[in-house]
Amino acid sequence: MRLLGIETSCDETAAAIVEDGIKILSNEIASQVDIHARYGGIVPEVASRQHTLSIIPIISSAMTQAKTTWQDLDAIAVTTGPGLAGSLLTGVNTAKAISFAHGLPLIGVNHLEGHIYANWLAEVLPEFPLVCLIVSGGHSDLVLMRGHGDYTLLGRTRDDAAGEAFDKAARLLGLGYPGGPAIEKAAATGKDIIPLPRAWLKGTSDFSFSGIKTALLRLVEEGKIANPADGAASFQAALVEVLVTKTIAVAQEHRVRQIILCGGVAANKTLRQTFLAQSPLPVLIPPMILCTDNAAMIAACGYFRFRAGKISDLSLDVVPNLKMA
Repeated sequence: MRLLGIETSCDETAAAIVEDGIKILSNEIASQVDIHARYGGIVPEVASRQHTLSIIPIISSAMTQAKTTWQDLDAIAVTTGPGLAGSLLTGVNTAKAISFAHGLPLIGVNHLEGHIYANWLAEVLPEFPLVCLIVSGGHSDLVLMRGHGDYTLLGRTRDDAAGEAFDKAARLLGLGYPGGPAIEKAAATGKDIIPLPRAWLKGTSDFSFSGIKTALLRLVEEGKIANPADGAASFQAALVEVLVTKTIAVAQEHRVRQIILCGGVAANKTLRQTFLAQSPLPVLIPPMILCTDNAAMIAACGYFRFRAGKISDLSLDVVPNLKMA
């Protein structure tokens, strides 16, 4: 069974063809990073316009790369939220048009759920029950997954998401945009020598990163960070310690078989290495290209939703603040 996946939730225009939810036949991405870098962040209107320009060429490229025709497809999966409204509309309206024109079933996919299913595209398939840590620019969620489509939210950020915190820290340290890769690159030459707080929020599985960000701001304003690389290394260490420690604790509490990691921040090498080194449970992490926004994960998720009979109709609309669990 082949699905076309379409992803336009933020600033990547992506299309992919995935077979049986686990085999990538193509995975094409048009990034807007260079465009938004000049503004120091994503400009929604600019993102929407770029999606409009890129989406048809990207879908055509994905179809060609996969040697797939419209007749070879069984369904179309598209991100409906969360994300930027204008960006989401480009993908959803395109998917609806293709669905209508070719008589293909349409499947709306939650972007966060899609990130989880990036793990089904790796070499080792996840085993239930499991705990998933979703870490991205807008989300830091801990989810218990007992089966396909069976989610229980265990914890989430109360303020800044991990990726958002990285972006703000990079801006404070003058490291540029996007913040996650900038912090990681600078941290590689720095030392974890600057004392920064950890918000443990005892008694809950929630996260909080605004305090670490504020502490870094105060140190920068007071001129106490002589080397931005040390600031980056210390900030990264603080976030990683909290993410890893709390996730492992939750996984042990619920006696799951595995921990899976996903989302853009899952591409951070220090986070990946720390999880693998410290977790007593198996940890599955997608390849780097599947951590950041892509359409293969949307197609993979769409396959399992399609198999469960969760098919949308042409009234499908975007939900910018869509929740998963």
